[in-house]
Amino acid sequence: MNAFFSRLLALALVCLISLTGLTACSTPNGLSGSYREDTLTVIESLRTAITLPDDSPSKLEAQSEARQLINDFFSRYRRDTSLAKLNSFTTMRTALNSLAGHYSSYPNRPVPDKLKTRLEQEFKQVELSLTRGT
Repeated sequence: MNAFFSRLLALALVCLISLTGLTACSTPNGLSGSYREDTLTVIESLRTAITLPDDSPSKLEAQSEARQLINDFFSRYRRDTSLAKLNSFTTMRTALNSLAGHYSSYPNRPVPDKLKTRLEQEFKQVELSLTRGT
């Protein structure tokens, strides 16, 4: 009888841990699950990370947060086929790929002005597309 209760307790703990793990992993940090809101949040965070002066003490933290948001955004929305057709998503994907590529290839170098200008254009285009609903 005692072995039965210990096995039942173990099974209950396994179920509890697996359910807790699923809910914690289902929503990436910093994202709400609303594509429009999440896209605008990521854009604002990336703008902050890009425009901070190179000698700013919070520059590394902002870049780290930007990398995490890029990963979270991609992991949440990459497989959503309904978004793949939207102009806002394809433009956002292009911008995020460019910035992520820079961060992975040149982690200690500042973002070049040419890339900053292009990212800002793409961010404005994404915001415009979101207001139009595309």
